[in-house]
Amino acid sequence: MTENASLQLWIMRAGYLSLGLMIIFFQLLPLQTLPSSFAGPDLIVAFTFAWAVRRPDHVPALSIAVLMLTADMLFQRPPGLAAALTVLATQALKRRAAGLRDQTFAVEWLTVGVTVIVLMLSARLVLSVLLIPQAPLGLTLMQTVMTVIAYPPAAAITAFVFGVQKQQPGDADAIGGRT
Repeated sequence: MTENASLQLWIMRAGYLSLGLMIIFFQLLPLQTLPSSFAGPDLIVAFTFAWAVRRPDHVPALSIAVLMLTADMLFQRPPGLAAALTVLATQALKRRAAGLRDQTFAVEWLTVGVTVIVLMLSARLVLSVLLIPQAPLGLTLMQTVMTVIAYPPAAAITAFVFGVQKQQPGDADAIGGRT
């Protein structure tokens, strides 16, 4: 039984990393030749937060850091900034996961929305303090709003396609203990 739970845990962790790498791959495809005036959602953050709220043990901090650092390098963002801030934000959501499992989806969405906004403000603050050029505020706000709007579909895909459901009080965790 413990072997099956451990195998399931590692399969879900590999699924998270695979999903993140697939998102990066499709975002790097040259589907448009002209620059876009529209900022889409940060799907990696939306899916990471959905997995972290539903099953915190499926997204360890190291996996998030590696995935976001890879995205930073490939998308030519300041290396490590988004990775560090996303890891911190995800750890904060993981601490709230037990309290959120008893709440409605609206409360979960509100909590994730506030976390996304704090993530954006923190990144802009760090870039401003270090005098690093950054995207216009309008595009950053657009991406933030789009990420918050993309959270419900990300949570639905996480739940129905990948089978990542909220951990219930009687469920056994990865090491066989009850939550």
